[in-house]
Order: sequence, then structure tokens, then C-alpha cells
Amino acid sequence: MDETPIKAGPTGTGKMKTGYFWPIYGDQGEVVFPFSETRSAKFVADALGSFGGVLLTDGYAAYESYAAKVNGLVHAQCWSHTRRQFLKGEGVEPRLTATALDFIRRLYDEEKRLATKAADDAKRLELRTLQSKPIVDAFFEWLKTTLVERILLPSNPFTEAAEHALDLERALRVFLEYPDVPIDTNHLEREIRPIAVGRKNWLFCWTEIGARYVGTFQSLFATCRLQGIDPYIYLVD
Repeated sequence: MDETPIKAGPTGTGKMKTGYFWPIYGDQGEVVFPFSETRSAKFVADALGSFGGVLLTDGYAAYESYAAKVNGLVHAQCWSHTRRQFLKGEGVEPRLTATALDFIRRLYDEEKRLATKAADDAKRLELRTLQSKPIVDAFFEWLKTTLVERILLPSNPFTEAAEHALDLERALRVFLEYPDVPIDTNHLEREIRPIAVGRKNWLFCWTEIGARYVGTFQSLFATCRLQGIDPYIYLVD
């Protein structure tokens, strides 16, 4: 699950309100784009209800808050967003940042090898345990050692990225236990791209109701593409 802003509905002062689409990518190749007028954590609970399974997200606190309240839910975090945090430290700690990025690059290299082998869940779990888990173990151990041995200010971008990763360690390890869980949310971000392009093309939705309709149609368009169906043919039918 993710969220992305959209201007929807006038404020009455000549500006547009900021609403949010909360795209949810299911495990059967389907996407839905529910709309909310706010970025409130309450909407996560409204959208997912008592969902039990693995919820893969970025680091937005609303998801963590929701996951903590739902029994049977496993919260997984995105490695791509973790990588972006370390990129902020390149100008201040280039060597440390390069090492962190190298660990993550090796992790992605293993995922690419898994994709080319077209392994089933059991084999993917085995290979992740043998190949990816040692990289993850070494990465977090290196972070802990670095923060102890190096004198780094709390405001140092590398320090912030390292502490952020360590805070999310448990959630970042989930993909090692669930072979069908992706390592990141990039597959969902690709489906959000039409909304991002729309913010530059059609700019906004005149009303909140219009935004809900945009979400409905975007859900159909995206899911049709994922299922190999021509959206135009589907809608005409």
C-alpha cells in the first residue's frame, strides 16, 4: 500500500484542497485506488479493515500504527525507500554511504537471479535463506558497529538513515520469511505513475467526487493492464 497526493475540490479561497489516493496492490495482480480527503492514519484502517496477511509499505508511520493494532498482520518494509534514505548522506559520508548502498545492491542482485530462475515459493525461500539472509545479517551488523565505533552527529544524514534502517530491521527482514513478498514497493509505484503524470497534465480534480471517479477508473485501467486485458475493450464490454 502507498499514498500519493492529488488536488481535489476548491477551498473557497482560490486554491485547491490536497487529497490522497491510497493505491493497494493485491496478491492476484489487481490494484485499487481509493480516495481520501486527508492523509489520516484512520483511512488505512477504513480501507484495509481487519486484513490479515503481509502488508508491504514505505516508512509512513500510519501503516505501522495500523499494523500494531491488527492481530495476524505482518508488516513488511520497502528496501527501495531505505536505500533512498542512505542516498541523502552521499555528500557528507561518501564512503559509509557507498558501503551501505553496496550491501543493498548485492541484495537486489540476488533478487534478479531469483527472477531469472522462475523459482517456486519453496525454492525462492531456500535461495533467499542461503543467499540473501547473510547479506541482510552483515548489513545490520555493520550498521550497529559503525554507529558505535564512528563519532557521528545525530543530525548526520548517514546517522539518520542508519538509525531509520535499524528501527525497521524486523520489517525489512519479512521478505526472507515470506517468499511471495517482494523486496520493495516498486511494482506499486509503477502503477502510481499515471497519477503523477496527471498532476502535470490535467493538474487537479475539480471536486472530491471527481477524484473518487478518477480512482475508480484508474483501478480498472491498471488492473486490466496487469491482467493482459485491453482496458478499452473491457470498458466497452
